This record gives sequence, C-alpha cells and structure tokens, in this order.
Amino acid sequence: MKTYLVTGGAGFIGSHLCEALLEKGNKVYSIDDLSTGRIENVNILKEKYPDSFIHHTSSIEDAGELIADILEKCDVIYHLAAAVGVKNVVDNPIRTLKTNLRGTEIVLDEAAKKDKRTIIASTSEVYGKAGENGALKETDDLLLGSSYHTRWGYAVSKLADEHLALAYHKEKSLPVTVIRFFNTIGPRQIGTYGMVVPRFVGWALRNEPIQVYGDGKQTRCFCFVGDTINALTGLEDRKEAVGEIFNIGNPKEISMDSLANMIKEKLKSSSEIVHVPYDKAYSKGFEDMKRRVPDISKIKELIGWEPKTSLDETINLISSWMSSD
Repeated sequence: MKTYLVTGGAGFIGSHLCEALLEKGNKVYSIDDLSTGRIENVNILKEKYPDSFIHHTSSIEDAGELIADILEKCDVIYHLAAAVGVKNVVDNPIRTLKTNLRGTEIVLDEAAKKDKRTIIASTSEVYGKAGENGALKETDDLLLGSSYHTRWGYAVSKLADEHLALAYHKEKSLPVTVIRFFNTIGPRQIGTYGMVVPRFVGWALRNEPIQVYGDGKQTRCFCFVGDTINALTGLEDRKEAVGEIFNIGNPKEISMDSLANMIKEKLKSSSEIVHVPYDKAYSKGFEDMKRRVPDISKIKELIGWEPKTSLDETINLISSWMSSD
C-alpha cells in the first residue's frame, strides 16, 4: 500500500485518479479549493472510502505548510491542481497565472525537500499553434501567440511549470515526470468552463441549439478519462519516465461539426447546430488552432499504453452520467 497526495483531487481527472488509487487499497490525501472541482466528487469518495480518503479544501497557492505536512506521510505526488477551461482562462487571466505558477512552485519545492516521486500535469496547450501539419511530439518546437491574447497566458504558465519541473530534476535530482493531456473527457466533467464535449451533450439532451464556435472545421482528439488514468499510474513506477515529458491522448481526430452531428444523432436530439464567431464566444481577437493531434509513440514504447475506449462509447457514458446527475 502507498500513500498519495493528489492536488486538484475534487476535479474531473483528479477525482477519477483518486478513485483508481483508492480501489487498489492505497491511502489518498486530496487538496482542492473547489473553485472548479466539485464537492460531489469529494463526497462520493468520502462515502466509498471513509478511512483512506482525506480531503482538504485549500487553495494550492496557500497550501505550502499543509503540503509539507502531508508529504511527511506520502510516497507520491500527483499535481493536477490548475486553472482549467478555455472560458475560465480567458475570463480570469490573473487567477490563471497565479494558480498555475505559484501552485506548481510550492509543490515542487516541498517535493524536492523530501525527494518525493512527483507527476506534474501539463497540457497540449503548450504546443500553441504548432501541429497543423501532423501529430505533435514531445520534442517539437512550440508556437505561441501574442501576449495580447489572454488565451496564451494559460499555455505560458503551464510551459513555465514544465521548465520548473525539469529544472528541479536537473538541479535537485527530483524524480519528476511531466504529462501533457490532450482533451481528456468522461463522466464528472462539466461544460461550465468551456469543455466542448459536455457542453454539446448537455445541449443535445435538452434539445437546445448546439453552439459550435468558429467555422466547425477545426479538429480535436478526445481521450476517455479511464484510459488517461491508466497512463498516469502506468508511468509512476518507471524509472525511465523520470525527467521526461509524455503526451497522453487519443490520436483519432474529429472536426467540431462532425462531433456536434455525432452527438445529436446518437442522443436522438432535435437540437439545431449553429455556428458562433470566436469574438462572440470568448473575446475580440481570440485565436484558435485548426488541428491538435498527439504523437503517443513515446509512452506506447515505454509502457505499452494506448487508448482503448472509443469516442462513441465515451459519449454514451457522459450522457448517462449527465442524465442521472
């Protein structure tokens, strides 16, 4: 049995990770300020694992002493706490930067003091506008937009987190791994902060217009959360993963128009599909990218991981959860 600290443990991916670790008989400490995480996720885990799940409601930027105390008892840290969602990032740029930069610095600093195995969550957003001509490798150059566009503040902050993590590995021999998530989806994810699949599913279930931002021709790749968790836990004990960056995602891409139509047909919805200009959906001058596809050959070669769950099956799981929640 191991003891874990999961920051962002009340969030979508975080709560699924906590549950997977608890199911294996481990003890889990969670820290989450519930700004985007959900108390319902915490309550589910508390009810199922009252003796092995301990949650602390705290901002990651103010949790230095708490983290130091928990790390005295922990073997592994999964740092998932971050500002999430395109809409949230565009609307709250100061909080985004502070949460991502300060929070990761605190986690890495305390982890280094105690030499704890650490996994840092990053994002495919760090690739920026790169990748229109093919799948993105972890070693590819990045192409970020202007500082005048708040959307890129999130990417910059997560990229700084990556550099800081690798710096702690180089200078202090911290056993750290960086993970770049590519659009993880599944039950417990909500559309409030801009996540496209739960927004589309919610609108389709209510027979409301499905709003596709932009021209709908942009493509994305979606990975089921259970597959993502298997990748995370699979990397944990591999020494070869230390000091490395890994993409985690499903390389099968789909356009937003096709996604909207797929969800409408699958849920037998009467929703109209409408296009909304980016300037109206977010802010003037908002920039997006046409494609973003992960190359997952690195993680596949190391631990044999690849996604198993189809988008079709995942949409069924999401719609069932949203209908019952």
